[in-house]
Amino acid sequence: DVMDTESADEVSPELVKALTDATSLAVERLREHRRTEGMQLETFFAERITGIRDLLAEIEPYEAERVPRIRARIEDALSKIPVAEYDKGRLEQEMIFYIEKLDVNEEKQRLAQHLRYFLETLDAAPGQGKKLGFIAQEMGREINTLGSKSNQADMQILVVKMKDELEQIKEQVLNVM
Repeated sequence: DVMDTESADEVSPELVKALTDATSLAVERLREHRRTEGMQLETFFAERITGIRDLLAEIEPYEAERVPRIRARIEDALSKIPVAEYDKGRLEQEMIFYIEKLDVNEEKQRLAQHLRYFLETLDAAPGQGKKLGFIAQEMGREINTLGSKSNQADMQILVVKMKDELEQIKEQVLNVM
């Protein structure tokens, strides 16, 4: 008997209209608030993605000087070993292998792709919150790999800044789901 009462006939049409109008107004204001909040989040995400993209571009100069620095460090360490006989060809192969393991080009390309995909998904149809969360997770993997391969303090500082930007994205993605 929740929907039927004996006093239902006593409700005036004016009261029904006032209740209906108030409910409609509340729903419209809620929708407007959600639209405004969504636009603010979109701007926030775009700024964070741009921040990560800019930090990724700052890695370039460090990356160019990294390989010669690593090579010099290894050669310097070898020169300090007293009268060591070694195959220079083999050393060259090992140095190439070592330097290739530290190459971050793949990670940079994948991170750039994830950044583009995040923005594309943001512009897609509503209801993409979980997808944005998954993309942010993939961005985190690439940033972490960049950090572990960087082997240079200046690059690691940039990686920490990227992680900070990404963490802010992850916190706000939860509001989109």
